[in-house]
Amino acid sequence: MPKSSSDIRIFHLLPNLLTIAAICAGLTAIRFGYEDRFEMAVRLILVACVLDGLDGRLARMMNCPTPLGAELDSLADFLNFGVAPVLVLHSWVLQDFRNAGWIAVLCYTICAVLRLARFNVSSREETDGGKSDFFVGVPSPAGAVIVLLPMVISFVFSDLPLMAPWAVAAYICIVGLLMISHIPTYSFKNLSIDRSNAKYFLLGTILLVAALLTYLWATLALLTLGYLVGLVWAIWSKRPFRKNGV
Repeated sequence: MPKSSSDIRIFHLLPNLLTIAAICAGLTAIRFGYEDRFEMAVRLILVACVLDGLDGRLARMMNCPTPLGAELDSLADFLNFGVAPVLVLHSWVLQDFRNAGWIAVLCYTICAVLRLARFNVSSREETDGGKSDFFVGVPSPAGAVIVLLPMVISFVFSDLPLMAPWAVAAYICIVGLLMISHIPTYSFKNLSIDRSNAKYFLLGTILLVAALLTYLWATLALLTLGYLVGLVWAIWSKRPFRKNGV
């Protein structure tokens, strides 16, 4: 029986299924946050970050990107990186801080949606193929990981007292402002290495994955702190960069 022109291969739906799985991970992270299962909530947000990095690349590899997939990806980014992390933090330490804590949550979320809107607009207007080596401001997935750093540190040093709610609220606002800033942050999408160094890159990647599987929270904290050091260096050096929307 001949296929209709409106038929689509089930395999081509895989990128959208990954995006929907990421949305489910973000929503479940919020649920676990309000059940005080904070480690599982952060793990699910990390899963959403991984799925976010896979769905678009998979769609391009399969040559089946669609407008629906692009809209789903944008909505998933807002939920997973603009809403879920701060609601988990709100449940963790800000519920007793009431009004000021909620204002911090709103500040971060609004910054995240503004960043995504800026990205969507610039993506439509982009004419150079998106080959920039730099992003403008902190990307939303990185912002989600950075904003969770106080909680991750509390997992590493469980004997330490929790951060003061006012400090967490201030930190949330600062991370939100970093996302809508014009700080140049390196885009790893165009990263390349010499062929002769490929074996060292593979070895380093394997060791990093092993560290994440064995010492997740300590490794994640060190990676996040390293990223923040890179941001400070970018602000300090003010190196010229080619503009990119996200």
